[in-house]
Amino acid sequence: MTTREARISRDTLETQITVSVNLDGTGQSKFDTGVPFLDHMIDQIARHGLIDLDIKANGDLHIDAHHTVEDIGITLGQAFNKAVGDKKGIYRYGHAYVPLDEALSRVVIDFSGRPGLEYHVDYTRASVGGFDVDLFREFFQGFVNHAGVSLHIDNIRGFNTHHQAETIFKAFGRALRMALERDPRMAGQMPSTKGCL
Repeated sequence: MTTREARISRDTLETQITVSVNLDGTGQSKFDTGVPFLDHMIDQIARHGLIDLDIKANGDLHIDAHHTVEDIGITLGQAFNKAVGDKKGIYRYGHAYVPLDEALSRVVIDFSGRPGLEYHVDYTRASVGGFDVDLFREFFQGFVNHAGVSLHIDNIRGFNTHHQAETIFKAFGRALRMALERDPRMAGQMPSTKGCL
């Protein structure tokens, strides 16, 4: 069984980022990004997706967190794309509903090779812990563009912004886990009538 791991670095005038990912991990994570609330959310991906993640980022946080958050999404997407390889034998599709108290979110993903994001989230506040929640869309757009996935994110209900965000990231982790699992009935077959993804 091949190891599904990748390490990607991105170096621009705005950010320097390194992401290591193991898709068949145990949910271990290590972050040094300078954006604590984002770290807390990405930790949900690792723990609920059973994906090992190590992310180091040095960005222009003296301006704001936009470039750092977007570029982490981009680099994480590149790492997933490399780690998943030719996609033979995976389930390909994943979905999850996750509640947290009053909040409920649904995430559906397809490792289709085609980037597409449908993001339907009305946060009740503009920031949590000093983090601008509008940046989560930038994170997911960066991921989608570079992982080559179709991703639908819907916050169905919730009034606590922290809970809204956390249900999204937990559901994202669970959906990733489902989509990336190896299907024993596929045994190395491509999960597409096209013969490629």
